[in-house]
Amino acid sequence: MNGPPNGTVRAPRPTGLRRFTTPRPPREERCEMCGARLAGEHHPHLVDVDKRALVCACGPCSQLMDRSAGSQGRFRAVPGRFLSDPGHRIDDRTWETLRIPVSVAFFFHNSALDRPVALYPSPAGATESELEESAWRSVLDATQLAAHLEADVEALLLRRHEGRTECFLVPIDICYELVGRMRLLWQGFDGGAEARADLDALFTRVRDLASEPQGSRP
Repeated sequence: MNGPPNGTVRAPRPTGLRRFTTPRPPREERCEMCGARLAGEHHPHLVDVDKRALVCACGPCSQLMDRSAGSQGRFRAVPGRFLSDPGHRIDDRTWETLRIPVSVAFFFHNSALDRPVALYPSPAGATESELEESAWRSVLDATQLAAHLEADVEALLLRRHEGRTECFLVPIDICYELVGRMRLLWQGFDGGAEARADLDALFTRVRDLASEPQGSRP
């Protein structure tokens, strides 16, 4: 996914994905559809499926433009659910097949490309890992969350930490928030203490919000 293009005369207010990756002074954020003021950091987002971009939106515009709610447009609202799968079977062997060079990655199905996409945070931003079909299938087969995943707007978020892998289904904007924060805070080869502490805090928030899906296996 890409953020909106940069301005050519005056640096514009960060919008979409760029609000997670650009240092900015405190100021009001506005809906990119109607210009209404947005309250707080956690306002709704839409995915522009055609442009593969996140769009900040107010509640009414999010409902109006969401094609999953019945419209025929190109936008889909990012849902707010967080799910966990403590009984997943993503083991060391599965992780190694992914060939991810860091301890965090997220996966989603991109409907415009009609294929799964695997990304991980880096000092340069979101970096795509070329997945073989067998590697992607090994993840899908190892977690019940794959059956709940909505294309474009939700992702499987994995973290290899302290000898085990955590597996969550999260809104896609959380993943790009993670990428942006790592890009801003990353220092040295391994990210540095500040980036690791920020990553710990984000995953603590995800754990607190996540629940197991209904009908989950014992």
